Amino acid sequence: KKNIVSLGGQVDVTSAEGKGMKVTIRLPLTLAILDGMSVAVGDEVFIVALNSVVESLQPRDGDIKTISGQGQVLRIRGEYIPLYSLRDLFGIAGQSRADTAGTVVLMEAEGRKVAVWVDELVGQQQVVIKSLDTNYKRIQGIS
Repeated sequence: KKNIVSLGGQVDVTSAEGKGMKVTIRLPLTLAILDGMSVAVGDEVFIVALNSVVESLQPRDGDIKTISGQGQVLRIRGEYIPLYSLRDLFGIAGQSRADTAGTVVLMEAEGRKVAVWVDELVGQQQVVIKSLDTNYKRIQGIS
């Protein structure tokens, strides 16, 4: 309850003998609850919207190609998907993975697919999300 109230929300509990208990959680419209997949890169943990995750996999030799000046792509069932490293995108310190070590998470949103390298799949959880201030809109990697 304390966490919900700290977000500007409200928790109501009502019960009726022989009927059960009803818990109502109200959150401001600027908040939403998201089912997410937790992934780790170095000491950092990121949440990926679970409804955008298509699959996770460990690529085989030859599935990753480098396109001169454009980065890497991952071949999955005959389709080439842009491949990015969260470690590189966010400047996370630590040893970079070899081309076929680690796990790739394939995501799709609005008809576009992308694959990202992660060190570890941590698990699934529900998270409360809130729109960020206009001050954060221009920071790379923040959406």
